[in-house]
Amino acid sequence: MSVTIELPHVGESVVEGTIGKWLKKPGDKVKRYEPLVEIITDKVTMEVPSPVEGSLVKLLAEEGETLPMGAPIAEVATADSPEGAEPETASVEIETAESAPAAAPESPGTAGYLLRDVTPVGPTGGAAVELAEPTGAPAKPPARRAPAAAPAPVATTPAAAVAQPPSGQTRLSPAVRRLAQEHSIDVSRIPGTGLGGRITRDDVLKFIESGAAQAPAVSSPAATAPTRQLAGDTTANGDETHVPVSPIRRIIADAMVRSVTEIPHAWTTVEVDVTGLVALRASIRTEYEQNQGGSLTYLPFVIKAVVEALREFPTMNATWGGDKITLKNRINLGLAVAAPDGLIVPVLHNADQFSIAGLAAGAINLAERARTKKLTLDDVQGGTFTLNNTGALGSYVSGPIINYPQAGILTTETIQKRAVVIDDAIAIRSMMNLCLSFDHRINDGAEASGFISAVKNKLQKMAPGTSIY
Repeated sequence: MSVTIELPHVGESVVEGTIGKWLKKPGDKVKRYEPLVEIITDKVTMEVPSPVEGSLVKLLAEEGETLPMGAPIAEVATADSPEGAEPETASVEIETAESAPAAAPESPGTAGYLLRDVTPVGPTGGAAVELAEPTGAPAKPPARRAPAAAPAPVATTPAAAVAQPPSGQTRLSPAVRRLAQEHSIDVSRIPGTGLGGRITRDDVLKFIESGAAQAPAVSSPAATAPTRQLAGDTTANGDETHVPVSPIRRIIADAMVRSVTEIPHAWTTVEVDVTGLVALRASIRTEYEQNQGGSLTYLPFVIKAVVEALREFPTMNATWGGDKITLKNRINLGLAVAAPDGLIVPVLHNADQFSIAGLAAGAINLAERARTKKLTLDDVQGGTFTLNNTGALGSYVSGPIINYPQAGILTTETIQKRAVVIDDAIAIRSMMNLCLSFDHRINDGAEASGFISAVKNKLQKMAPGTSIY
């Protein structure tokens, strides 16, 4: 029979997808669960496998074309396809992380797909959150309602070396690629025993068991914005280079235009004396890193202050609904993370239920998986407020764009020692600016100022002796 392949549904909030790249062409043989096409949505970019085995007969959608979920995209003729028969329809069910089984199946077509990339749909600025330097393969986020320890250090290799198959080799299945990434393995070192020399999940497991999977550690990346590689056509006089807009950049552009067009942004900033916080971190950093196996930055302290302030000012954790304001009962904090393709905003769900130590582990986990393209769809959905640390790049003050449809976004700026007046005397203190953009339909200056002042007061109360557990 002939089967029409449909664009799979990947979540209630994802209503359309763009054909990024066809991995097969008409006439090619395709196996069941073999990657067929790359789909770009406003949340993630992923490989969609074929739900049937057969021969690709016809492409019903071109690369770059945007279609609603469930739309037909290709026709595949199976071995028992009679000539002239009407094609049936088939679609792959793509489950989210919470519904996927704990163990990844060898076949990538059942559940728990590894999302190859995450479309950056958050605020602009390209600033990286100042997170602990990644020291190894990330673990699952800490359990909700309880603090969690950071993952133990494991040697890592660059993501590009892990994810790419050796030259001339069959493409890796998502399950195999995920297993290789989790164990930081260069797949070019693995002999494939599958059809045509393809690397199977068993090949990777045997390689791990042999002890050959250990790789040299690499230095942690600096807190700088990644450089995007741009290629285009240069004009005859050499004055300009025209770079085509990728689907990802267009999604970013559309999201930013929608935010500034539909949300009336207002902005405010305060100075925070974080001298006590600096001393607190210095007093516990060595012990924490020895016991927990990960670096301790200022980020989890800021997160703790922000989520506590959001509980006190619920209209900052809300959305505008035209005839109503929707207050979000859960505090799901989006953390802006810089990536080569743009800004990613993974979400730390129920962030108000963690200790500072738990927030540190969860933030490290999210950021590392974001940079190594191992986030799931759930990781980028459900955010209710966004935090961005532009100070990691040396920024002194910034005016961020709200992550639509949220009510606000807060940036933390660089910490600097400044001369300030305290009790009519000049003192040298560690100072930091907090900058808030907020939706003026939901909050007025009083609420916004109250919220940012609450964050300030909570940070200024942190000092040596403050518990992080």
